[in-house]
Amino acid sequence: MKEMYSKSGLLVKAFEHTIDGRQTGLYTLTNKRGSEVTVTNYGAKIVSLMVPDNKGALVDVVLGHPSIEDYLSSEEPYFGAVCGRTGNRIARGRFTLDGVIYQLAVNNGPNSLHGGIRGFNAVVWEVKRVSDTSIELFYRSPDGEEGYPGTLSVTVVYTLTEDNALDITYQAETDKATILNLTNHSYFNLSGQGDPLIGDHLLMLHADYYLPTDETAIPYGDPEPVKGTPMDFTEPHTLGERIDEEFEQLKFGRGYDHTFVLNKKTADDYSYAGICESPKTGIKMEIYTTEPGVQLYTGNWMTGGFTAKQGKRYPQRSAVCFETQHFPDSINKPQYPSTVLRPDQVFTSRTTYKFSVGKNTDAFTE
Repeated sequence: MKEMYSKSGLLVKAFEHTIDGRQTGLYTLTNKRGSEVTVTNYGAKIVSLMVPDNKGALVDVVLGHPSIEDYLSSEEPYFGAVCGRTGNRIARGRFTLDGVIYQLAVNNGPNSLHGGIRGFNAVVWEVKRVSDTSIELFYRSPDGEEGYPGTLSVTVVYTLTEDNALDITYQAETDKATILNLTNHSYFNLSGQGDPLIGDHLLMLHADYYLPTDETAIPYGDPEPVKGTPMDFTEPHTLGERIDEEFEQLKFGRGYDHTFVLNKKTADDYSYAGICESPKTGIKMEIYTTEPGVQLYTGNWMTGGFTAKQGKRYPQRSAVCFETQHFPDSINKPQYPSTVLRPDQVFTSRTTYKFSVGKNTDAFTE
């Protein structure tokens, strides 16, 4: 029998595995323009994302592994994954909800990160529906999983649109008050996965404020203006232009690893968040979201210590993440947008990454 490969060179069979009695696989989405997204239901991970560059050649713009075995042992467990129940950090892994104190696993210094030891990135999701352009994944998180209260039912839908956008929608319900902050943790390199540095990528963010943090990446509280600091992307700057400046916030994270407060007309307005472009391929990526913030992370802790897709390695700062989300440690910061979900509510969220090419810079004057 002939072995099946994706356009990005992934062997489909390498993603067929059984974890905790559940079957994993690789699912391929394509559109009429020839673009391709591959998704595995292990962690609801985006494995590859092929879009055309300014010469018409398809380029894989997300980092990832060539097999499930590699994902299971990865030093980068969040490649392309849905992070939850609570993406980003909770101080000391501790919070109080309706008078009850909850203690989560501490897995990132003194804090809890991305849902704990075994967050949504490390479970097998059920494939509810798949078509040429879309896949719907479902996960039921039991009461008490990773210390979180309530049985939570989560649906994520990935859709590859005909105008070369990856659209991500989330929906969740709970039977008991809980906290929730879902995000996708794709690592982008618009020059192509395996390109060694994203410092030349041009970035603009629709954000006048950001959240400064302590040395453990927990925000102090109130947002601060980006103006006059290396955090200012309200005008175009390359990611590498100021990343090594003598600025305390950049020293804490060895680069950018901060939440930017998006300029919003209303709290959950689906609106433009920013744009990033590679000068090598001409690929532009516009970001739209209903979320109040975006975590900008420049791969500061990557090591290049393993072989990934197509035999590539991923050294420090060879990718950039745009994790659209609520703010870190929101449950412990009453002034932040709430991450509490109650039984009479339905959580919904949408984020879109839209890809294009062209010599003009009109998009940078959004």
